[in-house]
Amino acid sequence: MSDTEITLKTAARRAVANRCPACGKGKLMRSYLKQVENCAACGESLGQIRADDAAPWLTIILVGHVFLPIAFMMNLDWMPTWVAMLSLSTVFVAISLAILPRAKMLFIGVLWQTRAPGYQPVELVG
Repeated sequence: MSDTEITLKTAARRAVANRCPACGKGKLMRSYLKQVENCAACGESLGQIRADDAAPWLTIILVGHVFLPIAFMMNLDWMPTWVAMLSLSTVFVAISLAILPRAKMLFIGVLWQTRAPGYQPVELVG
């Protein structure tokens, strides 16, 4: 399958599964938030793709707009306020830490498939 035949959905699905969006075989991330330079299976260059602020943005949107309203709907009157705040904070930190690398993988897959510009650094004229 060539690069042009890989759909956005396929590339995103492969990336979220921590696989190369091009071949689906090699790993995409080498550690928690570090992507590989090149796919070990197909050699596709992935190190130049910059997800930058997109992954934290998506994480904030999901945690702040999906999970936080759920917390407001919970009735925690049976426990002290400080225990409820500490436990909900712990849950939200854990959810955020779980979503962040997957959001980065998702955006890397989308940026790879769309061939979005911005792979080279901008040179200042002066």
